Amino acid sequence: MSQTLYSTLAWLPTPPKEFAALCRALPADDAELGKQLQALAGFGLDENQLTRLSRSIEQARQEGRALAPLVPFRLGIVSNATSHFLVPALVATAARHGIALDCIEAGFDQAMQEALAADSPLNLARPDAVLLALDYRGLPLRATPGDAEVAQRTVAAALDHIDRIRNGLHANGKTVCILQTLARPVETHFGSLDLVLPGTLRSLIDAINRGLAERVAASNDLLFDVAGLAETVGLADWHAPTLWHMAKLPFASNFLPLYADHACRLLAALRGKSRRCLILDLDNTVWGGVIGDDGLEGIIIGPGDPTGEAHLAVQQTALHLRERGVVLAVSSKNTDEIARRPFREHPEMLLREDHIAIFQANWNDKATNIKAIAEALSLGLDAMTFLDDNPVERGLIRQLLPQVAVPELPDDPALYVRTLLAGGYFEAVTFSAEDRQRADFYQDNARRIALQQRAGDVEGYLASLDMTLTIQPFEATGRARIAQLISKSNQFNLTTWRYSEAEVAELEGDPDCLAWQIRLADSFGDNGMISVVICRRAGSEWQIDTWLMSCRVLGRRVEEAVLQELLVAARRYGIARLVGSYRPSGRNQLVEGHYRKLGFELLARYPDGRSEWILNVADAEPVANLPMEIRHLGVEGSPPPQRANHSEASRA
Repeated sequence: MSQTLYSTLAWLPTPPKEFAALCRALPADDAELGKQLQALAGFGLDENQLTRLSRSIEQARQEGRALAPLVPFRLGIVSNATSHFLVPALVATAARHGIALDCIEAGFDQAMQEALAADSPLNLARPDAVLLALDYRGLPLRATPGDAEVAQRTVAAALDHIDRIRNGLHANGKTVCILQTLARPVETHFGSLDLVLPGTLRSLIDAINRGLAERVAASNDLLFDVAGLAETVGLADWHAPTLWHMAKLPFASNFLPLYADHACRLLAALRGKSRRCLILDLDNTVWGGVIGDDGLEGIIIGPGDPTGEAHLAVQQTALHLRERGVVLAVSSKNTDEIARRPFREHPEMLLREDHIAIFQANWNDKATNIKAIAEALSLGLDAMTFLDDNPVERGLIRQLLPQVAVPELPDDPALYVRTLLAGGYFEAVTFSAEDRQRADFYQDNARRIALQQRAGDVEGYLASLDMTLTIQPFEATGRARIAQLISKSNQFNLTTWRYSEAEVAELEGDPDCLAWQIRLADSFGDNGMISVVICRRAGSEWQIDTWLMSCRVLGRRVEEAVLQELLVAARRYGIARLVGSYRPSGRNQLVEGHYRKLGFELLARYPDGRSEWILNVADAEPVANLPMEIRHLGVEGSPPPQRANHSEASRA
């Protein structure tokens, strides 16, 4: 497969012929506008189509129309090349990823000036992130072939130049920087020896890119690997010397959609919009053939056969994704027992039943099955990616469940893996030990829900889980995971305020803040960190700035336990009232009634859907029969034991 897979975004469906007309005929209903923009952005758009769509978005914005459910994001762009042509493509592409993007572009080659001046337009705009779209031709790089000492100084000077820009943006803009790696030139002066000799342009750029990666690893900044992107599609195609000499365009314009899609994947990952679950079709996707017709001996899977190896590669990729935290599920039109046979009995299968969190093999339509999978995993449909060789099934899911990502697949199964991964559905900006365990977390949760459905008696079921809730103040060890939860949690998140890791660190020592990280373990295993609460003191009140929780632990009475602990702490600190806010984000309707259910009284309700709630600490009744033990690490706890036995819970 050539680079056209990438340049045409071939994993996305082809735009309809009436695309331009659809851009002009956007719905008058604000409730549908954002959805329609996202749907239009979901096609494999070229540069002109991206520009057309961005104009529609800009017009809607100028008319003051709401773009929900698109999430606002303000991106600064600094560059030592021409960057103006990036903006329309980024704005339109961001809608594909659920983001209403607003770009603040610095002047040509003004990166240092904009970063260091506290009152520059860029810093005053307080962007959520700034893209440092730097090109090697704009950096002070002088090739000194064979002179290692001078080469080292050249690399250090270039990295110091970039660090000064980063530090200025951190200090003055309080923002996250997205650092681009440098796409090296095609031309060599020594041939293959360029890679060996210190001081060649190639070795200088390689060293700078490594330095950028090391800086990102040691900070909250993000890496945009443009060098890797250029090498994927071919350096000779990526660089366009004529465009550089004429207009200082840093790469060929036919790769603009690809560049924008990769940039916006990072923004989406930063906002917790990366996909979390891969749903697999079976026949002719996970193996060749139809298990119901061909039988166990007739399906094609395993080494020695090109088709069998291609499907084996799909399985291997699914396992790699699972190891990094992506949940695997199956949706197949089959009889359950027949569909499970290869997982249990075929010697060449890499995937086994215990790798699959939810196995839906029946004769229901796949849209129904995918909704059942999402519900069982307590995940939104927008966390799902569906892999199916059948174009009819793909079209059905796109039509009925537009939130689900459905990559277009070529006819040749050997290209399934490349196409799936080219789509970038599982982009990550961090990777923690808890990420590695996430697939197991969701799999255990699905088992809990299944057990609950069988148990019937909810209180009895909760008591049988033997839960332990651990409350701990923010501290350095949990900092990265706290920041990740704050950036990713959408459904059970009362305010969706986002804080960077640096801002989380500031909260650790703030005497006017109560900031808790909360973990939950049960008889199935450790759920890890599942909740974060931040309260800010205002006189005798605590304003509940952030209250979020993983949907994996919904229905476990965790929020009641957290409220009880908040009340104990409030009394200890002389707090008279708790004041909570609900800010609708388009994805957190789940918690609209959160404070009402916990006994708060409505204080105010606003036209945009926001509401404020108050609870007098002295009047609050203690929560009875919590089905969990509560541990405190570095937090003074409530004195009475909290676990209730089954009989007590049942009487209550």
